Amino acid sequence: MTMISIIIPTLNAEEPLSRLLTALRSQTVRGEILVVDSSSTDRTAAIAESCGARTMTIRREDFDHGGSRTAALRETTGEIIIYLTQDVLPFNERAVENLLSVFSDSKVGAAFGRQLPYPGASAFGAHLRLFNYPETSCIRELGDRGRYGIKTPFLSNSFAAYRRLALEEVGGFRERLISGEDTYAGARLLLAGYRIAYVADAAVYHSHNYSVFREFRRYFDIGVFHASESWILDEFGSAGGEGLRYIRSELAYLLEKGKYLLLPEFVIRNCLKYAGYHLGRRYEKIPAAMVRRLSMHSGWWDRGR
Repeated sequence: MTMISIIIPTLNAEEPLSRLLTALRSQTVRGEILVVDSSSTDRTAAIAESCGARTMTIRREDFDHGGSRTAALRETTGEIIIYLTQDVLPFNERAVENLLSVFSDSKVGAAFGRQLPYPGASAFGAHLRLFNYPETSCIRELGDRGRYGIKTPFLSNSFAAYRRLALEEVGGFRERLISGEDTYAGARLLLAGYRIAYVADAAVYHSHNYSVFREFRRYFDIGVFHASESWILDEFGSAGGEGLRYIRSELAYLLEKGKYLLLPEFVIRNCLKYAGYHLGRRYEKIPAAMVRRLSMHSGWWDRGR
């Protein structure tokens, strides 16, 4: 049987982590669990250890979306590495098993599962999951970029698995990325000749009810990521076409659900997302103090640009 390692970055996660680790113990396929904790001030580390997970503690100011995940990779032994975020919950006991099934194809370098909105998710939060994580599985390779464009290297480390040898071959996750370390790795894997699998029957619950201003900051950071890693857009195409497809889909979703009172927020939300993204693409022209206020990950800027 393939050995797996599960890596979970955490920060003050005692409540969701307890649920997640309990669910992982009920999976049909299990492996070692490494919790990478950013010096939590609650009982996160104690809960991890009580549930049989190892804990790797780092200073909060040293956490790096890519670098910390690569450092954790070196502390594990699995042939397949599964990355989770602290706020996911497996849909059923076969989520991990189903995600691993695609690695029988030796060219699959990474796989990610479906994300379902939590009960009570806002209409905007629910639609985002339904749009990005459809009911149909697929496998993408570099030759598919004409069809999928910027979505070709897309995957999410909220619930993703990587073949260790493939991830190490492309150098792991790049350090000092404000976000998008998973898409960065996906692009590198595709360029190295590997495939990325989306496995719809491997599912977790995961959603956020972002305010319009928090979503503005999120898209600002996406813009920063695309500005600093412009080669991804050069290789796979701009985000504009996908953005328009998303807006049309969201509008249709709101109308179908009868959420007419949300249409003004729909307009405001998407205008702010557009503005945030394009400001992020031009972050180098914005004063440093202002950039920090516009960013969702304001602490990332403490180490300079």
